Amino acid sequence: MGRTKKTGISATFGARYGSNVRKKWRLIMELQKSKKLKCPRCETKGSTRRVSTGIWHCRKCGARFTGGAYFAQTPRGAESFRIAKRKQRELEAIEE
Repeated sequence: MGRTKKTGISATFGARYGSNVRKKWRLIMELQKSKKLKCPRCETKGSTRRVSTGIWHCRKCGARFTGGAYFAQTPRGAESFRIAKRKQRELEAIEE
């Protein structure tokens, strides 16, 4: 275990591909694999898996949705979701 402390998940590559590439790959993969991703429909944590690049699937409710290549929700997507939610609340307030 002491041998892979520094290299982490990228230790499988050995000395190949260069240190910068291995470090970037390690950061992306550790974030992608470690987070318990939340489904936007049923909001269950840990049931969301990546199907392919940018396509995500919730195993509990069966929802398929788009997101980032490595993360289910991108910063820009989260911002758009907040804006849409705020606009929806404003429309509901005007109707009342």
